[in-house]
Amino acid sequence: MTELDTRGTPPPSTTNLAEILERVLDKGIVIAGDIKIDLLDIELLTIRLRLFISSVETAKKAGIDWWETDPALSSRAAHNALSEENQRLRERIEALAGDDAHEAHRERELRRP
Repeated sequence: MTELDTRGTPPPSTTNLAEILERVLDKGIVIAGDIKIDLLDIELLTIRLRLFISSVETAKKAGIDWWETDPALSSRAAHNALSEENQRLRERIEALAGDDAHEAHRERELRRP
């Protein structure tokens, strides 16, 4: 058997899982893929998968912050969504009440001799 000459070769680097995870979260990683199902050259289904793994800070630097505005994930967003809906409903009620008052006024005007 022959011996391999390992002089001048750097030793293999050892990286543990925590270091790898720290690097991924610091820089971010994107995984993208498409699944396409065709039958006789007719596209039946296309699924696009995009996965972005990063820390919150890295995601915000990339302009991604949807979790802050999704009512299912943020109590503040849920409260804001309810407040906006309440305001829209109040405005609609006022508009309908105003229409009813206007209609009643018109009917009174028409009944006058």
